[in-house]
Amino acid sequence: MESWKDRIALDPAVLTGKPVVKDTRLSVEFVLGLLAQGWSEAEVLRNHPDLAREDILACIAYAQERIGDERVYPISA
Repeated sequence: MESWKDRIALDPAVLTGKPVVKDTRLSVEFVLGLLAQGWSEAEVLRNHPDLAREDILACIAYAQERIGDERVYPISA
């Protein structure tokens, strides 16, 4: 698969800087939210014909990369 960078735009002038699928106003958060709610890939594509399967995969890859660097540290009480 191509890099998520080929399909996801990060622009402070678009949707207040949220990452979006290029050439749309659909945020990565929105697409992932649909999947988290149980929408199938086919349902997402049917309801948002401006998206391609590769866009959905790019959203997932973007999230995976962001979460991959996340660390949680205990806080002493």
